[in-house]
Parts: sequence; C-alpha cells; structure tokens
Amino acid sequence: MWKQLWKKWTIDKPAAFGDLLWEVFVVQFAAFLDRLTWRRIVALIPLAILAVAYAHSVPLPPELMLIGDVLAYIDIVSVILLLSIMSRAAAILFVVKQAAEQAIDLARSVLAAMQRLDFRHRRARGAKRNNPSIRRADSEDDDHAVVLGVAWA
Repeated sequence: MWKQLWKKWTIDKPAAFGDLLWEVFVVQFAAFLDRLTWRRIVALIPLAILAVAYAHSVPLPPELMLIGDVLAYIDIVSVILLLSIMSRAAAILFVVKQAAEQAIDLARSVLAAMQRLDFRHRRARGAKRNNPSIRRADSEDDDHAVVLGVAWA
C-alpha cells in the first residue's frame, strides 16, 4: 500500500501535472496562435495602452485614445483610406488622359502643318502669284486664331 501511494504521489501525480502543463502551455497555446489574426492583435493594442496607463497612474492624452479607436476600427479606416486614394487616382488618371489627348492633337496639328510646308516642290517661275494689295471679299478680319481648341483674339 505504501509503495502504491508513493508511486502515485511521486510518479503519477507529477506526470499528470506535466501532461496538464504540456496541454495548456504547448497544445492549447499553439491552437490559439493558429487562430490568432492581425485583426485580433490590433484589437488588443488599445487594451495594452489602457493597462499601461492605469498601472502607472498616468493620465492618457486624447491622442492615444484616438489611436486606440482607429486601431479598433481599422477595417472602416482602411476602407475610407482606400476610397480616398482611388478617388485621387481617378482624378489624376483623368488629368493624364486629357494631357495625352492634347499632346496627340498637338502632334497631329504639327504633322499637318509640316505636310503643308512642302519644300521639295517649288513653284514654277511663271506661276501666277496673288497680289497682297488686293483683298478678297470673303476674308473676314474678325476671325480669331484657333490653337489647340482655344480661340485667341
């Protein structure tokens, strides 16, 4: 009887306690780490800030509490941040698109002007030239020059 009692309290009980410690500190802790996500970690940061502040009896500045709230609602803040970035990106894309269209129009007008200035074929010497002193009736002095879609007076 004493031998069984001795074996129970010196071998079986410490072994059972060791098995319990292994279960709690290794198996259950590993399962907890498997379920742990970044969102849960971030949700614990405000609690850590509060625990440190109460442990040191230091008044918390409102900025720390605001950081805690932002971290607690990180999903909502991230959606708002992404929407603001997307709206800015859309505006920048619109401006770049307009600038590209203006550059293409400028290139087309320069190309058309270069084709009109054909220096390879000169006029024959006997060709009739317009007399600049005689004005035609269909020309108007009130016309404005149009350059790149903008009228200049």
